[in-house]
Amino acid sequence: MSDTIFAKIAAGEIPADIVYRDEHVVAFRDLNPQAPTHVLVIPRKPIPTLNDAGPEDAELLGRLMLAAAKIAEQEGIAAEGYRTVINCNAGAGQTVYHLHLHVIGGRPMQWPPG
Repeated sequence: MSDTIFAKIAAGEIPADIVYRDEHVVAFRDLNPQAPTHVLVIPRKPIPTLNDAGPEDAELLGRLMLAAAKIAEQEGIAAEGYRTVINCNAGAGQTVYHLHLHVIGGRPMQWPPG
């Protein structure tokens, strides 16, 4: 788990376009953006999927959401609207097994999603 590309980005071992960081989370631009703004927010703590988060991670999960809101404001998409997404396991589209939250905006979003 600590060898995922996201863990290496969080540790500063691999460069990324970092847009936000604090002691708990790191956020960077997605390399395959699905909208004009597409940022991934990851915890520094390695958690493979949302299913692997426990009660002890409740505060950290909240920090991911609060970081998403800060990033949306910073990116200028908060007022118009944005989507947050957490994919869990392959059937939902998760390809990197380090919990991450997508912040997507800058274009109209459709419902239902993919």
